[in-house]
Amino acid sequence: MLKTRLIPCLDVADGRVVKGVNFVGLRDAGDPVEAARAYDAAGADEICFLDIHATHENRGVMMDRVQRTAEQCFVPLTVGGGVRTVADVRKLLLAGADKASFNSAAVANPDVIAEAAAQFGSQCIVCAIDAKTVSPGKWEIFTHGGRKPTGIDAVEFAKLVVSKGAGEILLTSMDRDGTKSGFNLPLTRAISDAVSVPVIASGGVGTLDHLVEGVTEGRASAVLAASIFHFGEFTVQEAKRHMHDAGIPMRLT
Repeated sequence: MLKTRLIPCLDVADGRVVKGVNFVGLRDAGDPVEAARAYDAAGADEICFLDIHATHENRGVMMDRVQRTAEQCFVPLTVGGGVRTVADVRKLLLAGADKASFNSAAVANPDVIAEAAAQFGSQCIVCAIDAKTVSPGKWEIFTHGGRKPTGIDAVEFAKLVVSKGAGEILLTSMDRDGTKSGFNLPLTRAISDAVSVPVIASGGVGTLDHLVEGVTEGRASAVLAASIFHFGEFTVQEAKRHMHDAGIPMRLT
């Protein structure tokens, strides 16, 4: 049976790891290179590095920071934020990333997913979806770090990008981000049921039970968390042990 992955997330702004609530009110949470080294040593299954200001500042991802981060971690590293083209994916992979995550660029042009998957393989192409509840059972995609509404239905878009070749969906509930109130389980379940590729649940983890719920109720293949780890509330091993004890297959060290 495939193991469920536990993924600490490094939201990076101005070269520092930050964490906010609903994408605003950012708190400093340290140096990304040091954080990656610590999470690698702690037994994280993967690490996600998101340059959260790249798109709305109209620039590419900070390759030097990515390279230094990749040098410090030996688990898979997914990098997103400012990834716009196939050339960007190439640069990221050469800098040491294992996967590249498209977000706003894929909404603007879903074919960029197809082009990147054709060149590098679906296994290293992630599509990040930032979604907000607009009515019961309906979720809309927002881009540019959650600043721009698109009118696009999140479930239908997930199906589209997977048909284009995305190998994984990184799904963030904007309503739950940083609130510590748990994943948006109906959203997570709707996307997980709609696509054939792994879905990473993101946004809202405040307790270890929330991680369990993301898998058992949200049907996610992986769960992502930030503040509970950044600010020392729980360790990666505590989280993995809790999930294992709840009957979820985990890699334990």
